[in-house]
Amino acid sequence: MWGLIIALVVVVVLVALVAGIYNRLVALRNRYKNAFAQIDVQLKRRYDLIPNLVETAKKYMAHERETLEAVIKARNAAASAEQSAAGNPGDPDAMKNLMGAESALGGALGRLMVTVERYPDLKANQNMMQLSEELTSTENKVAFARQAYNDAVMNYNTRRESFPTIVFAGMFNFQPAVLFEITNQEEREAVKVQF
Repeated sequence: MWGLIIALVVVVVLVALVAGIYNRLVALRNRYKNAFAQIDVQLKRRYDLIPNLVETAKKYMAHERETLEAVIKARNAAASAEQSAAGNPGDPDAMKNLMGAESALGGALGRLMVTVERYPDLKANQNMMQLSEELTSTENKVAFARQAYNDAVMNYNTRRESFPTIVFAGMFNFQPAVLFEITNQEEREAVKVQF
């Protein structure tokens, strides 16, 4: 009789332990997904600002068509990659595609801003100054959201890789999450959009 009671208590404790581990992993996964949703909001805002910026610049930079088209192409690629990553921020391939597309967009925006410097009338345009200010503000918000996401991913991955959680993480298919990193030093610098 005592053996049965002890066995039952051990089973209940083990089930409670496994349930606790599972629930904690679910909570941490949801946190990093929510943190990515905050990045998603800011990226969409930036993607919405870019066509307005290009339209304003287009009036002054008629013979800089290549630069303007490169920005729009990079923006569209980044928006597409962002939609893929937003569908599953835990997918390493989607996150790598997003990081690559964001890097390309940052480079294209940087080239646009260098080109804008050669047009004093464009730099003085009130609409261009306002769009540039909004874009700078949005870039800062993206950086803060990326930091929050990376913190949430680090917490999730640390818990996932800790013992005894690692034993159950694989059984319940909790895959490692990918940080939203910028690997190229040039890309680490914020896009300069001040006039």
